[in-house]
Amino acid sequence: MQNRALARSLIAAAAVAATSLAASVVAPPAAAGQPPDPGVIRVDSGWLRGSVADDHVTYSAIPYAAPPVGERRWRAPAPPRPWSGVRDATEPSTRCPQGDPANLVGAEDCLYLDVTVPRDARPGARLPVLVWLHGGGFNSGSAQEFDGARLAVSGDLIVVTPNYRLGALGFLASSELEAGGGNYGLMDQAAVLRWVRRNAARFGGDPGNVTLAGQSAGARSVCAHLAAPMSRGLFHRAISQSGACDNQVPTLAEAHEFGDRAAAELGCSTADDVAACLRQRTPGQLLDTLDDVGWEVDGRVSDRPWNPVAGTPVLPRQPGEALRDGSAARVPLLIGGTRDEMRGFVLREAGLTADGYRTMMTGTFGDEADAVLAAYPAADYDSPALALAAVLGDWGGSIGACPVLRSAEAAAARQPVFAYEFAEDSGQAPGGYPLGSYHGLDLPYVWDLDLAQNPYPDLTAEQERMSETIIGYWSAFADTGDPNGAGRPHWPAFGTTGTVIELSTAGIAPTPFADDHRCDLWAGLPR
Repeated sequence: MQNRALARSLIAAAAVAATSLAASVVAPPAAAGQPPDPGVIRVDSGWLRGSVADDHVTYSAIPYAAPPVGERRWRAPAPPRPWSGVRDATEPSTRCPQGDPANLVGAEDCLYLDVTVPRDARPGARLPVLVWLHGGGFNSGSAQEFDGARLAVSGDLIVVTPNYRLGALGFLASSELEAGGGNYGLMDQAAVLRWVRRNAARFGGDPGNVTLAGQSAGARSVCAHLAAPMSRGLFHRAISQSGACDNQVPTLAEAHEFGDRAAAELGCSTADDVAACLRQRTPGQLLDTLDDVGWEVDGRVSDRPWNPVAGTPVLPRQPGEALRDGSAARVPLLIGGTRDEMRGFVLREAGLTADGYRTMMTGTFGDEADAVLAAYPAADYDSPALALAAVLGDWGGSIGACPVLRSAEAAAARQPVFAYEFAEDSGQAPGGYPLGSYHGLDLPYVWDLDLAQNPYPDLTAEQERMSETIIGYWSAFADTGDPNGAGRPHWPAFGTTGTVIELSTAGIAPTPFADDHRCDLWAGLPR
């Protein structure tokens, strides 16, 4: 009964948000006889002053929900409190807590978002809106890492980049807590979409043309929202970069097992009030619990404790199942990944021997190991580690090619799908181990990144031109649901032919994706 009541309340809240109209835009305060300040705007909670550049304006650290602190920890996000006067929106927001206790950054009061708009955007312009969900394995990442200026200006878009709760603070599932099944980070993201529905028009955006996009954990979040009733109608296109919908997330029973283990680690499992005990623990203590669980290089998504949880009011079905049975949102989908997703993760196994490779295959695939070894003999690769990266990247238990293909196939039965593989080689080879086109390498082709440690090489002039082409594809898709347009190579729809295009400076054209990644083999093996 409690689950059904929560489900009804979430769906009702989404429906109210989806039908609400942006309030009339009031002229910003200005001195008598002076033109309006281009950096001042009113949202539904109050006035903001952003950072004005020659070609764009950025509004940072806008509250989209109340601080999830104290008794609000592990509850659905509540509306932000309105403010008086003009709020400074020129400094980055606080990250959500992340890192280990010795290197903890961020604070629980972190539910903020940034909005970047072209300088000439005005209310009523009805520009497409792109909401970007950062990656980081649901354990790290933040809005401030992604500068949306280039995308907003080149693509003529309103770009929204939010924070959302991470780790145990965002995804701890326990029967002792609220019955949402631990999906607090997903609920935060849905609150962002409701905020966009209410406020997009004030920035010159179209609340009826919203693209939900993300990479890695952000891409898997996009998949979850495709299947989530609370998000229905709040976005109209979807972009999934390196995070397949076909990878299963933990079930509620599995998530409760993780939650029970966490409560025991934290000394709360025998407390008279488990929820109160958990709320007394510090963010550092919470983020440290189960921090090493499920991160083996050959692990699966569902092995990890902090994830979206299926079989809950927020996420009733696995995202892949929802795509296959038609219950997912039927919006245009742009989906893909990098050619060598797992090479960066396998770097720590660079010294793997042929015997070690065979042992790992047996441990991962059991009775099917011989079939895998026959298809991926170590002798066919420059090192056993590269053979391992090819296996894990094609299989995609964590991240990889064939789950992306299955996601595209399931979606294409009911909605337009455009599939790609980013295949530009990084040229990086630490210790002689070539990283190829590794997970995340596509990010600087769309974003200007602000990372404490930037692993990505600077783009060459030729790669800069490819970046412009990719931004053109992404922004056209956000505008119309079709990435094609003048001046770019034609991108055929995935359709019934299963067309996947390669994105690289060597050329943009269809590529034999299924054959290259042996997806016929993986279709018949355990996932």
